[in-house]
Amino acid sequence: MVLTKENASVGIIGMGDMGKMYAQRLSQAGWRINACDRPDKYESLKQEYASDQDISIFPNGHLVSRISDYIIYSVEAAYIDRIVAEYGPSTKVGAIVGGQTSCKSPELAAFDKHLPSDVEIVSCHSLHGPKVNTKGQPLVLIQHRASDESMRFIERVFASFESQYVYLSGEMHDRITADTQAVTHAAFLSMGTAWYSNNQFPWEIDRWVGGIENVKINITLRIYANKWHVYAGLAILNPAARTQIRQYAKSVTELYKLMIEGKREELKRRVKEAGAAVFKSDTEGQDLLLRDEVLDRFSLSNKDSREEAPPNNHLSLLAIVDCWSKLGIVPYDHMICSTPLFRLWLGVTEYLFRNESLLDEVLDIAIDDQTFRSDDLEFTFAARAWSDCVSFGDFESYRDRFERIQSYFAPRFPDAVKLGNEMMKTILEKTSDHP
Repeated sequence: MVLTKENASVGIIGMGDMGKMYAQRLSQAGWRINACDRPDKYESLKQEYASDQDISIFPNGHLVSRISDYIIYSVEAAYIDRIVAEYGPSTKVGAIVGGQTSCKSPELAAFDKHLPSDVEIVSCHSLHGPKVNTKGQPLVLIQHRASDESMRFIERVFASFESQYVYLSGEMHDRITADTQAVTHAAFLSMGTAWYSNNQFPWEIDRWVGGIENVKINITLRIYANKWHVYAGLAILNPAARTQIRQYAKSVTELYKLMIEGKREELKRRVKEAGAAVFKSDTEGQDLLLRDEVLDRFSLSNKDSREEAPPNNHLSLLAIVDCWSKLGIVPYDHMICSTPLFRLWLGVTEYLFRNESLLDEVLDIAIDDQTFRSDDLEFTFAARAWSDCVSFGDFESYRDRFERIQSYFAPRFPDAVKLGNEMMKTILEKTSDHP
C-alpha cells in the first residue's frame, strides 16, 4: 500500500522546540500528527494543542509508536538509547523510524539495537534552529535501513518544508556536522565565557563596535539563547567533534603565546600559511559572502561608527583558520549542508583573510596593541575549559557552565534573537547561489 496523507500518520516523540516545529509544519501541510513528550507534560501539551484537530497528544511513546507510520524521535542525543529502548518495541509493524538528533552515531546504534527487524529506518536532521525558515535550508536524509519506496515517502512527508535535501550516511553526517558546527559553537561559547568572566556586556563597550564585532555578539547571544543540550550532544557524542574542539583550543593557546611573546614573523607565517591552505587560490575570484554594508547593519550597540572602535586582533578568527588548516578542513566543501551560523562564521572569517591589508593590520595589532590582551587571556582560558569539558564527556559540567553564562546574558536575548534572525535571512540570501 502506498502511504499518503489520507492513510498515514506521523508520530513525534519529544515535543521540545524542534519537535513542536516539526509537528506544526507537518500538520499545516495536511499530515495527521501523533505526539508525546514526558508523561508529566501530557496535560499541558494536550491543552496547548486542544484546538488543533490534526495534532493528537498521547501520554507516552508506546501509544504514539503503535499507531504511526513514520515515527520521529526528537529527543536529546544523550538520552536516545534509553528512550528508543523503552518505546522502540511498540513500533507499528512495517513502520519507518527516524531521529532528529545532531549526532547520528548513537541514534542509529540505538535504532539497530532496539527496533524490531520489520521496522525501516530513515533518519533526518534539519541543519538550523526551530525559529529559522526551513525554505532552502539543508535537510539531511539518511536511508539507513529502508527501501527506496520508503525513502520517497519520507521525501513527500517533508516536501512542505521546501528544504534542500542532502543525502548522507550516518557516518558522513557526523563528520560534516563536526566540520561545520563543532568549532563554530566552541568559538562563540568561549567568547561568551570570556565576556562573562570579565563582567562585560560587549555591546555597551566602545571596543566592540562595527561589522565583525556585530556578528560575534549576535551569534554568541543567539547560541546562549538556545537550550544547552543542542550543543552538548553534538560536541560530546561525536568523536570527530571532540578532536576538532581540542584542536581549536590548541590553536587559540599557541597563537596567543606567539602574541604575548612578540614573535611577529612566526605569527604572520603561521597565520598566512593557514589562510593559504583554507582559502585556496581558486576561491579568490568568488564574491565575498559578507561585506561591510551587511556586517554593519546589525548592531545591539548604540554606538554609531566603526571608526570609533579600537583595532582588534580577532584571535577567535585567526584560531578558526589555524584549526581548519591543522585538520585539513576546507569549509567550502560543506556549503551544501552548512548551518546559517556556520555560513556567518565562514563569511566573517573569509572577510578578514581575503583582505590582505586588513589581515596584516590585525597581525600587527596582535603584537603591538595591548587593548584586548586581558580579553584574549580569558578567551584562551575559556576555549581550553570548554575543550576539557567535552573531552571528559561531562554533560552536567557542560550544562552548569552553559546555563550560568546564559542567565548572565538573558536580558538581551529578545533583541539579539530578532537581530540574529535578520542576519540569518541575509546570509542565507547571500550564500544561496554558492556551491
